[in-house]
Amino acid sequence: MDVKDLMREAFVIDKDAGLKEAARIMASKNIGCLLMVSGKKIKGIITERDLLKNFNKDIKVSQIMTKSVVSISPNAEISEAIRLMNSKRIKRLPVVDKDELVGIITATDLLANADEFDEDFFFE
Repeated sequence: MDVKDLMREAFVIDKDAGLKEAARIMASKNIGCLLMVSGKKIKGIITERDLLKNFNKDIKVSQIMTKSVVSISPNAEISEAIRLMNSKRIKRLPVVDKDELVGIITATDLLANADEFDEDFFFE
């Protein structure tokens, strides 16, 4: 199974947006992260953890987003996504095709579909 088989829509936010707006979007979409994109390239990611750490600050998304974003190809195998998340200790992987954001895959997506994988992936 490939990443493209499980990926879902990724949501983006403007770099000048405030944290309250980011929190509103995440809550309304029931998601745990937003990506900041310039043109078609990913420039950063902000997670619910970032929001909690900076809860009372009146700052912009661009000031706290993670700028070195790890991503994966839609044609990569699920096993590669699992290994990458495990080795980088991350829960979310933007899916990028030819430098363009096409979706996202999360640890929750993987766990929800774990019965379709070889269980050895989770215990390497």
